[in-house]
Amino acid sequence: MNIPDQVVPAAGGTRSFGRFFRQYLRQHRRSLGFWVSSCGIFGLFFFLYQLPAAAVLYPLLLSSVTGIILLLLDLHQSWQQHLLLIKFKPELTTDMSALPSPQGPAEADYQATLIRLQQQQRRQAARQRQQYQEMLDYYGTWAHQIKTPIAAMHLKLQQADSAESRALQADLLHIEQYVEMVLVYIRLDSPDSDYLFRNCQLDTIIRSVLRHLSGEFIRRGLSLDFQPTGLRLLTDEKWLAFVIEQLLTNALKYTRSGCISLYLEAPETLCVQDSGIGILPEDLPRIFDKGYTGRNGRQDDQASGIGLYLCRRICHNLGYRLEASSTPGQGSIFRVFMARQPARLE
Repeated sequence: MNIPDQVVPAAGGTRSFGRFFRQYLRQHRRSLGFWVSSCGIFGLFFFLYQLPAAAVLYPLLLSSVTGIILLLLDLHQSWQQHLLLIKFKPELTTDMSALPSPQGPAEADYQATLIRLQQQQRRQAARQRQQYQEMLDYYGTWAHQIKTPIAAMHLKLQQADSAESRALQADLLHIEQYVEMVLVYIRLDSPDSDYLFRNCQLDTIIRSVLRHLSGEFIRRGLSLDFQPTGLRLLTDEKWLAFVIEQLLTNALKYTRSGCISLYLEAPETLCVQDSGIGILPEDLPRIFDKGYTGRNGRQDDQASGIGLYLCRRICHNLGYRLEASSTPGQGSIFRVFMARQPARLE
């Protein structure tokens, strides 16, 4: 029988054998105390009746050796059970039937209780997954259905070319973007996210986004400097278009005058630069955090702090890296590093 003095701590926090042995003795202190007191009582009676010492020493020695052997066997079994439980502990989803065999009625009751709790937890988790999926299905259906009246309103407003209709077109564009953000937010963590990678022309994606936002450039009186990239890349056209549109929308939102530029830096880095109000240095490290708007963002009641968060998550899934630099009062530059990397779908 080989019991190690020390084991390497595992994920569950395996204890040293010395510490385990001390806890084992504390757990069995009543049995050990009973054995010691019994030996003392026998010895006392043999002394009072002046019986030969050998008559008590030999039985005590034999019972002690037998007791020590049984104690070591039980200690070894308890240690092995401890190691099995430590290996079992990180696997919270493992079937409880894999637990070591119980060493008595109390352990059997504990294991039965654990099995019932695990069954209840699994039923509750299944209900929560079903409710979550139903919620996703509902909002996904709602977002798709609301696109129809939005498209109809766009057509009606295009037929009535006036200052008021152009203002309504701008408001409707914002509604359309918010609906699209809802869809992206829902799909982002869905196991059925529809990523479709194929060879695309980056300039084609950018031009489609610019056509969609052309009214905003005209309405705000901002100039556009777009330098064709000539870049072909393996990507998902729809998700990359969402990222570019969000970056341009942010640039439009926080640029009062001047120019917004799109150009390519080596190696394969798309840059979106504006001449807007910029981002404060203390806000810059957190602009991609979920729900964070920063001091300048709080000046806009419509800022939600979700757009850039979604952009970074999507870039991560596409195998890209999104970074920002800014000078307050002079503008910001957002860089999408698209150098070929394996996509990391979440």
